[in-house]
Amino acid sequence: MPTSPSRSAFPSALATLDKVAARTPDGVTLFDNLSLTFGSERTGVVGRNGAGKSTLLRLIAGDLSPSEGSVTRAASVGVLDQRSDPSPDETTGQTLGVAPALAAIDRLLAGEGDAQDMADADWTLEPRIASALAEVGLEGLPMDRATRSLSGGEQTRLRLAGLILAAPDLILLDEPTNHLDVQARGRVADVLGRWKGGAVVVSHDRDLLRRMDRIVEVSGLGVAVHGGNYDLYAARKAIERETAERDLVEAERTLARVAAVAQRRTEMKARRDAAGRRRAAKGDMPRILIDARAERAENSGGADRLLAVRQAAEAETALAAARQGVERVRTLTIPMRATGLAAGRTVATLSGAVWTTQDGRRIVGPVDLTLTGPERVAVTGPNGAGKTTLLRLITGDLAPTSGQVQRPVPATLLDQEAALLRPQETLVEAWMRLNPDGSVQEAQAALARFLFRNTAAHRRVGDLSGGERLRAALACVMTGTRPPQLLVLDEPTNHLDLDSVAAVEAALSAYDGALVVVSHDADFLAAVGIDRTVSLARPSA
Repeated sequence: MPTSPSRSAFPSALATLDKVAARTPDGVTLFDNLSLTFGSERTGVVGRNGAGKSTLLRLIAGDLSPSEGSVTRAASVGVLDQRSDPSPDETTGQTLGVAPALAAIDRLLAGEGDAQDMADADWTLEPRIASALAEVGLEGLPMDRATRSLSGGEQTRLRLAGLILAAPDLILLDEPTNHLDVQARGRVADVLGRWKGGAVVVSHDRDLLRRMDRIVEVSGLGVAVHGGNYDLYAARKAIERETAERDLVEAERTLARVAAVAQRRTEMKARRDAAGRRRAAKGDMPRILIDARAERAENSGGADRLLAVRQAAEAETALAAARQGVERVRTLTIPMRATGLAAGRTVATLSGAVWTTQDGRRIVGPVDLTLTGPERVAVTGPNGAGKTTLLRLITGDLAPTSGQVQRPVPATLLDQEAALLRPQETLVEAWMRLNPDGSVQEAQAALARFLFRNTAAHRRVGDLSGGERLRAALACVMTGTRPPQLLVLDEPTNHLDLDSVAAVEAALSAYDGALVVVSHDADFLAAVGIDRTVSLARPSA
């Protein structure tokens, strides 16, 4: 439900953050002295996992108080959370926030209403509900249906319909297209396109970010605002990376040049001093002249030393700044070990494969499919078409209820939650379990390459974010001595930040094994070089 407005120091702004600081419960600063305004524009919020994107939304919404500074809202605010856990008895009408109003109308129609029901009755509500549900592709959804009976994507769209009905001035959306198929993603984008108020959207969905008016980047160095959509932002970031790399090279050269000049000065002074000592030893120079030359040499040497120290300090400062600049814009890299899969090798064969539930409901099939290395296959289709079930059949996590599946090479399934990792184990323990012939030192080195350095390698899996879990799972399965020759990915970009998405794309582009992926991210599929697409439809009843 939308929050109530409060007075703002910026009348044109819908929400204002003034010198705000936010810290994690263990005292880590996410941002400090942050001042931002949000108006009727569409703002996309990007940044690495854990940088504070969702925290920023919670501050704007009023669900979190800043450690310092103030947050004011001059308008109503509505929120679409990334995750929602409806109660067992929650109905779709309750999720929409219309159950009491519908009950009042029902009482009036049944002749049981009172004066308050009459005063509160909104006779336009039912057609507005129908219109909102149609906007999100949930036409005809009963208001007494249990919300939990809907898929995750359907629940997201239902809550979006609730925002349409409430019509707040400012909406806050946290990863609204996660778990949505292509059609549903398009509906979310259309709703945003028609929205008359302001919108702040945390997302890694590049197509959605292309519809933004500005991009706010959250990082460990603060918050930066970029005008324009995602494509303009990405172009600027590429230029920043090139500039930062050039600055680093130049800073390293400057430091080396300063050190070389200082060394030459030291050597020249040493030669002059030695020559002076030799002349003094001959005894053919007046003492007063010897002392004068010694004084000049000492003064000159002292000045040279001071100059060298100052120049070296300046060069070191410039180098440190250049390194920080590179670190700020450097993209994550994920090394992929060669699998040795021979070209044309069959990696999986499905012959009339079908999987049905215990009550006989067919989820997927019959499927006839042959996969050969090192081809890349995309599995597409609407939510509910059985894409995840097909992946589990391919990897052997499920046995077909009829038909056959053959897998002559090692295969690994990485699902959205990285279920091959166990919540209670540390990353090192997970790596050792999945690579039993490796050592602790090899585990730590492998995890470090995936940015789990030092103590981070000993974090519990259950404490990781969704993006961190996928990154950890990739580290565990791709850095061992026997990486899988068939890699199967189920919506791998759902919980990844944009930097990690780019890294996964680059890694998979270099992967020499066979790849099967379920994804609704068109940019991702294009980046990994899909050779073939298998389209599934919802099974008929």
